Amino acid sequence: MREVNVGDQLDQYRLTELIARSGMASIFKAVDDLNGATVAIKIPYSQFESDVVFYSRFQREEEVVRRLDHPNVIKVYTPRRKSRMYIAMEYVEGVSLRALMRDKRPLPIDEALGYARQICAALVYLHSNQVVHRDLKPENVLVTEGGRLKIMDFGIALDETARRLTWSGLSSTIGTPDYMAPEQVSGKRGDARTDIYALGTMLYEMLTAELPYAAENVYNMMRAKTSEDPQRPTHYRPDLDPRLEEIVLHAIERIPRNRYDGAAEMLHDLDRPGEVVITDRAERLHPRSLAGQKIRRALWTVAFFGSLVGILAFLIWLANRYPASPQTSQRSYRGQIK
Repeated sequence: MREVNVGDQLDQYRLTELIARSGMASIFKAVDDLNGATVAIKIPYSQFESDVVFYSRFQREEEVVRRLDHPNVIKVYTPRRKSRMYIAMEYVEGVSLRALMRDKRPLPIDEALGYARQICAALVYLHSNQVVHRDLKPENVLVTEGGRLKIMDFGIALDETARRLTWSGLSSTIGTPDYMAPEQVSGKRGDARTDIYALGTMLYEMLTAELPYAAENVYNMMRAKTSEDPQRPTHYRPDLDPRLEEIVLHAIERIPRNRYDGAAEMLHDLDRPGEVVITDRAERLHPRSLAGQKIRRALWTVAFFGSLVGILAFLIWLANRYPASPQTSQRSYRGQIK
């Protein structure tokens, strides 16, 4: 099946503008010829349409979002007929939260809290409907000119009402490394607390313009998430209210049972930060600095190559201390050719 382009007619939709391209799909602005409404059409590239795993995820995304109805969740429409794989969604005039975070580093506290509250309210709704997003990140959140947030991209969402879906048929570790919870890094499917971790990480970044773990590459970051403590937000923003730091650190606890029990509990704290009780959560952290990681890696490298040199020197000493007997070697050679 050929790729579609601006100007093409796709069933009842006329594609008018290319909005974005990702690694697996294109999103077009389109007009619904049946009612004149402006919509967004997400169309996978043709090479992925025959991929069973991709098809399952794409189909699940449409099925999950179609049954949801919340002001902070993107809406999905049902076309009269479908001639190929695509998702028809509401068109949102706005920018990604990532774009806003690039323009303002860090975001003003009130603005960051306002966005976090909206995302958290959406999570309360999603989790009450047994849906776990599992890929929350600034790129998957649209912000309208009026400041309304819309969560999108439910491609790897967990729908706990869909009995036919089995985890083993998909990927073991999925998500976006910067916002993945430690249990996702370890290959577990995650639950509602996985979304809480991602929101906590997003709030951390909105407030500090940094991520909780300093790492040179994605592999070090994923390892750190499963075994190390994050850096305190006040390390980057000393003027940050300790009660906001408490909220963030509570959300990104490494062990799921130590996080908020649910999104409603976190939303309560976001709505009433002045009532948050400060614990010793921040004082118990012992994060490893990026400089410390480099020093430890350098020491490990020196120790490794030092060991190799030592082993080589020992073998040379053995060879000199116990040289092979020429007669023995000759007898051995003659024995082999008899």
